[in-house]
Amino acid sequence: MSTIVFLGDEVSAAGFRLAGVTVRVPLEGEEQQALAAAVSSAELVLLTADFARCLPPVLLERYQSGPRPLVGVLPDTTGAEGTVDLAAEIRRHLGIGAKEF
Repeated sequence: MSTIVFLGDEVSAAGFRLAGVTVRVPLEGEEQQALAAAVSSAELVLLTADFARCLPPVLLERYQSGPRPLVGVLPDTTGAEGTVDLAAEIRRHLGIGAKEF
């Protein structure tokens, strides 16, 4: 059983591959199957934000809220984050967020 599996773009995968991590760069449309295979064989699954955006939010939430394996979303090579702090976004839109002085 591999302990860590990385799913994402080829550029990011190259770095993880050098670190000894099992990497998979699925073709477009194969993201869900790749994630299902990764969670069945790993203790930690790392996804780029871009890869996570290809998944249905409900599916990603189900995998992330499960006890095992741990599933994390990393910023992609452009620095884009995969997840949004929903509570902070709601407060910001309502105008009740913390103000910086």
